[in-house]
Amino acid sequence: MAAGSSAGPGAGERGEGQPPAGPESPAEEAVSAGPSAGFRLTAVRREPAVRLQHGVSGLEPLAWSEDHRVSVSTARSIAVLEQLSDIHSGGQELVIHRTAVPAPAAGCLLKVGSRKEVAECKEKFANSKDPTVSQTFMLDRVFNPEGKSLPPMRGFKYSSWSPLGCDANGRCLLAALTMDNRLTIHANLNRLQWVQLVDLTEIYGERLYETSYKLSKAETHRGELGDFAEFQRRHSMQTPVRMEWSGICTTQQVKHNNECRDVGSVLLAVLFENGNIAVWQFQLPFVGKESITSCNTIESGINSPSVLSWWEYEHNNRKMSGLIVGSAFGPVKILPVNLKAVKGYFTLRQPVVLWQEMDQLPVHSIKCIPLYHPYQKCSCSLVVAARGSYVFWCLLLISKAGLNVHNSHVTGLHSLPIVSMTADKQNGTVYTCSSDGKVRQLIPIFTGVALKFEHQLIKLSEVFGSVRTHGIAVSPCGAYLAVITTEGMTNGLHPVNKNYQVQFVTLKTFEEAAAQLLESSVQNLFRQVDLTDLVRWKILKNKHIPQFLQEALDKKIESCGSTYFWRFKLFLLRILYQSMQKTPSEVMWRPSHEDTKVLISDSPGMGSTEDDHQEEGTSKQASKQSLCEVSKGTDPDDPADDTLAHSSDVGGHEPMEEKLLEIQARIEAVEMHLTREHMKRVLGEVYLHTWITENTSIPTRGVCDFLMSDEGYDDRTARVLIGHILKKMNKQTFPEHCSLCKEILPFTDRKQAVCSNGHIWLRCFLTYQACQSLVYRRCLLHDSIARHPTQEDPEWIKRLLQGPCTFCDSPVF
Repeated sequence: MAAGSSAGPGAGERGEGQPPAGPESPAEEAVSAGPSAGFRLTAVRREPAVRLQHGVSGLEPLAWSEDHRVSVSTARSIAVLEQLSDIHSGGQELVIHRTAVPAPAAGCLLKVGSRKEVAECKEKFANSKDPTVSQTFMLDRVFNPEGKSLPPMRGFKYSSWSPLGCDANGRCLLAALTMDNRLTIHANLNRLQWVQLVDLTEIYGERLYETSYKLSKAETHRGELGDFAEFQRRHSMQTPVRMEWSGICTTQQVKHNNECRDVGSVLLAVLFENGNIAVWQFQLPFVGKESITSCNTIESGINSPSVLSWWEYEHNNRKMSGLIVGSAFGPVKILPVNLKAVKGYFTLRQPVVLWQEMDQLPVHSIKCIPLYHPYQKCSCSLVVAARGSYVFWCLLLISKAGLNVHNSHVTGLHSLPIVSMTADKQNGTVYTCSSDGKVRQLIPIFTGVALKFEHQLIKLSEVFGSVRTHGIAVSPCGAYLAVITTEGMTNGLHPVNKNYQVQFVTLKTFEEAAAQLLESSVQNLFRQVDLTDLVRWKILKNKHIPQFLQEALDKKIESCGSTYFWRFKLFLLRILYQSMQKTPSEVMWRPSHEDTKVLISDSPGMGSTEDDHQEEGTSKQASKQSLCEVSKGTDPDDPADDTLAHSSDVGGHEPMEEKLLEIQARIEAVEMHLTREHMKRVLGEVYLHTWITENTSIPTRGVCDFLMSDEGYDDRTARVLIGHILKKMNKQTFPEHCSLCKEILPFTDRKQAVCSNGHIWLRCFLTYQACQSLVYRRCLLHDSIARHPTQEDPEWIKRLLQGPCTFCDSPVF
């Protein structure tokens, strides 16, 4: 790949000297001009503010994953805040599930030799008569992580989230780097506890020890560990500075029976203190050390490296990538990554220098954003880097002449150095912040050749009061901005104590979020939780679904009929139902003061397991009764009730119980439609993967009878499919049997199976098999349950069991 450099109007390319103090290029003139009327942003505070138990640590302490989890690096742990769009709660606040990754109790000692040899060398260097050796050794925390008289090196230096779909549940992995240089990978497999899967620092140290700390066989022997320079070199070559995940790469693997299966892999690049980069390749799903495919080390040649980022570019259906490395001295360049083992992977032929001046402005953060150039009619990459109080940007375009590089600096943004930078990768918007509580929003606008920036100032003091900021992160769809704050100055005085908090502000309006959900190419509610939460907040506040959203959604359902829009409709109806529920006057957990004594034998429903299930909403009669009980305390003259349901088909003056019953009926109708569509998909898999009269764990005949039992359901596709399957089954029924009494389990309900003796089993919503075990999985929002895959299951059933919830798109645990 040839590397060229071109400049045009708005490119503002600079080749020498430090960044200017004022606007000189057309791009910078646009920045200094301020925002246009079309880019006005009104930031609104969202409750609650999450207080941290310990102070933040490291650079860029805040990160937001693709599966909507916020990690905060602190002095004792990584606090993980998971955002949920709860369909069972009527509260308007953000719903946050909080967990933590604790810091290791034992310190990390890098492996630079045998234990005996290392102990002897440490004693020698500590007692050296040369002060340049003894003082350097005693004060360097890499050599002495325990510190002795110095404070302990506790806490985390950096954390990085993998792409979605890397762990066993199809969610994100967390790579964590501690202050004492231990790099580990963690997974949250059961939602309540984080598990360490692998210690990469230990594995990399063992690999270097086996190769005598040589990166290649041709490399000459450097010296013995007793030489202080060699002692420093061995530590420097395995001291991580930053680590970043690549995108997921899918390749095809040929099995023994000549079948091909897709195998996913992901790369983790680790930047070390000496400038080397270790590129780990992991097979997905990542479960531990056995998932490591390879590890390659690249020499970057950059002195004092400070930051790392992946450059991923797609040109003519060919994906290529490289690594962007920044230095504490100022230079930024892209390095090629040669991985012969990864099929369909391309890289650059040679390194490309984006900024070469040693201007002593350290590169603090780098973000690479893939965009589409409307004038050049091709994809491009926007690289932005925080350097001091400036933002360096570089636009990369591939043309017939090679790789075109347009670069410049944006000045005049902050009076203090930038402490954190984040980017919305969907539209290219960049956010920067300084410690004085000021956030800048930079919006790239393409010109004929390059681009310019519109910007505006967000004063957090107008939202939170006087605060100091320590980090920011934008949500995956750009709806929220998370900010780490402490108290600012009051009357010219600093606060006595610092209380670290994670606070949230909105970046989009309800109308923008609704439009983005309707036009989404992802078509997955779980991956757009930040947008759905804005919609949920609006409906709970106004207690009705806006007319324009209802009409637009109905048109989408009529035009394409995708199940995504049906799930979106189900979500809106559920939130509307919650908004109309009367809030309880007493706290639910507080015990009652009334002494009620009831005989167990006289207690209704104690001996009936069926009644317990009716409380979960499986019986329509029980749900109607509960709805009427909710409406008993409603005051018809209450003015708040006049605006409870203003959707397109509900009148404003109907009794409350009728409105609730109507919404409940609409919810059940949408759920039934989604169930039937998934049943058709399951039957399609059965037809494709079974032979004649083959018995599977899926109750095929029961699903067919359930679909055909409703006379009002007339789907020609379903009827044709069922006809082919029944012909294959050749009058065989293969019914399910109760494991307790061996009676037949009829398929009369999509949620549960009840035998003639009254034994009730919940059905798996992915395969519709009765879960007759004590252990099963449940979706994130507790919407449905699913069974665990077994060794006897064929591959196509295991694929079905890996699917998300058919009602809310949530993963299953």
